[in-house]
Parts: sequence; C-alpha cells; structure tokens
Amino acid sequence: MYPERFSHLPEYAFPRFRALLDGHDFAGPQFNMTIGEPQHRYPAWIKDVLLEQIDGFNRYPANDGIEKLQVSIVKWFYRRFGLELTSDKNIVPLNGTREGLYNVSMALCPESLNGKTPFVLIPNPFYQVYMISALSVNSEPLFIPTDENGGHLPDYFSLTADILNNTSAAYICSPSNPQGAVATVEYITALIELAEKYDFMIFADECYSEIYRDIPPPGFMEISDKVGADPNRVVTFHSLSKRSNLPGLRSGFAASGEQNIKRMKQLRAYSGSPIPEPLQHISASVWDDEEHVIENRKIYKKKYDFADKIFADFDGYLSPAAGFFLWLDVGSGEKTALQLWQSCGVRVLPGRYLSKDFDGQSPGDRYIRVAMVAEPEETNNGLIKIREFLREK
Repeated sequence: MYPERFSHLPEYAFPRFRALLDGHDFAGPQFNMTIGEPQHRYPAWIKDVLLEQIDGFNRYPANDGIEKLQVSIVKWFYRRFGLELTSDKNIVPLNGTREGLYNVSMALCPESLNGKTPFVLIPNPFYQVYMISALSVNSEPLFIPTDENGGHLPDYFSLTADILNNTSAAYICSPSNPQGAVATVEYITALIELAEKYDFMIFADECYSEIYRDIPPPGFMEISDKVGADPNRVVTFHSLSKRSNLPGLRSGFAASGEQNIKRMKQLRAYSGSPIPEPLQHISASVWDDEEHVIENRKIYKKKYDFADKIFADFDGYLSPAAGFFLWLDVGSGEKTALQLWQSCGVRVLPGRYLSKDFDGQSPGDRYIRVAMVAEPEETNNGLIKIREFLREK
C-alpha cells in the first residue's frame, strides 16, 4: 500500500524534459539554459573559511544554527529590510530553502478548517515544492493562473469568500519564478490585508530578491511590519543559492513571528537535517559580505541588457524586472523547446512543465523558460541562437 495523496503526481519537470529531448540529435555546440543554477564565481575566500573550520565535520551541527550564523542573518535582514529580528525567536537556518518551503505546511497548516479540507493557494506556474508541501498535509492545492493582465502575479483577490474562509496559506514568489515579476508595495499590502481579513498565512518565497536591475524588491515581512499585521502572518524564505552563486552549499533561512518559528524549530528538531558546521561558518561569512552580491548584480544587469536588445523586436518578450529567467511566449513551448534543441543545440524548459494542467491546458503552454545563469558571453550567444531560430520559425 502506498499513500493515495502522491499517487497522481505528474513527472517532475526535469525528468520530463529529458524524456522530451533524449534520442534526438542536436546541431552545433550545446547551450544549457534550463536549470536555475548560477554559474558566476562564488567568493574565492570561502575556501579559506572552509579550511579554517574543517574540523567541524567531526561534530554534529547545531540544529538551530551556530550563534555566528544566526547573528549574520539577523544583521543582513536589518541591512536589507530595516527590520530588527531576534536570532532565537524570528529565524531558523535551513539546509537549502527548499527544505523550509516544504516543511512549513507541516509545521503551520491545520488539518482542517471549519470541518473541511483547507485550501493552500499556489500561483500557476509555480515551484513544484509548493504543491507537494500542500499535499503532504492533506490540504487541497488551489492553483491560480498568472498572466500578463495581472502582471504575472496571482490574483488571489478575486477568490470568493467561501474559498478564502477555508484557506490556511498562500504561496507567493517575488521576484517570481519563472516570469521575473516583482510584487509592488501596493500588491504586498493588499495581500497582507486580505490574509488578515480571512486569517490565512503568507509563505513568501523571496529567494531571488537580491538579483534585480536597479531598485531592490520590497520584502513581505518589511511591509507586514509597517502595516501592523500579525507578526505570524508572513513566513519569508531567503537563500544563498541565487544571491551568492552557491547552490551546492544548501543554505538559507526562514523568518517569521515567534510562534511560527517555535513550531518550525520543533518540527525540525525531529525531522530536519542541519547544515554541517563548517558550512554554517561559510554561510555566516557570505551573509556578512555584500561586495560579491553587488558585483553579481552588475553581471546580471549586463545580461538583462543583452536580452532587451536581442528580443527588442519580438512580441513574445517580457523584460524581467528581477531574477535570471526569461519567460518567452513562443506559441507552443514544448514544440519550440524540442526544435531549439534539434536545430541549435539550445536547451530551454517548456513552460508547461512548470504549470498545472487543467483539461489538457496550462498557463505555461505557450512559453519557454530561459535561464540566464551562464557567464555573459555564453548567455549572449545562447540568446542570439534562440532569437535567430524564432525569427526563422
């Protein structure tokens, strides 16, 4: 016997993508623009930190994070958002933010609301861990399509009172994956007010918050504090994978009100996998340093400029406000992804694989997601290949 709640899961995006391309020949050099794995150089000095702290592999790591890491996270949060947190009450370090985005439902979402199965609201397209998190606590994921009419952010505001009264949580990603849209102060304020009115939590995935053009995206906890909302209304998630080009470090954190963090830590004490101690020291040092982040943004700005120029005459181009993905309307994402591979050696992800299908259709059907994570020259060459193909298509 196996759990029914997982029996109808679709194939995960990347195995599904490999099945699409496997067995097909490709032309020219390969450009892999599928996965959001930053290829920029990480800070070289982390090697020295690792060597200094390497004996820590001989000890079980602190589950809630060493003091140095806690303090570094709190200081960074204040520098970035102007909000003072308490290290033992408002944050929990995570072994990769994915861990927290999954476990948050188990720690905080009730088994039922008003005698019914609760809804968990999810933007569509979405990061797949949101869905599996909701299913794991027997909640019903309710997928809300995002499109250009809503600025590629979910319109939770049009949902009926019956749905909202039976909602335990809403996921939101800003800057968004895959579209690169940024939730404005007005949007965040309205969503917090909606959550206050109907008493649901907001799980804010802000892992792309440090990759932007000019203006830093506003933070959900920052706005929540300013409007005087319940301090446990928002749980926010941040990561070193994107900010610091360290996806293999598996290091991030969640921040929220004292009661939420207490429950998340309690669950994590039983089921969590703490960050190894030497890697906690690296994480602390990286959160302390902004110089490499500023340099990183300069590289992404150069790639934004490449994309804006290359796709200036393409109607399906959405210039991203932040993040490192392009979300291109190409008519048929799956067909185009296969053709790009066969004709140009470029690998991009069909938008359908990041979206929930309904009646055989999804809001990602027309799109491809292009990850601009390689060094500028390689990214530029890959983008040119895509544009030339679309021009001839």
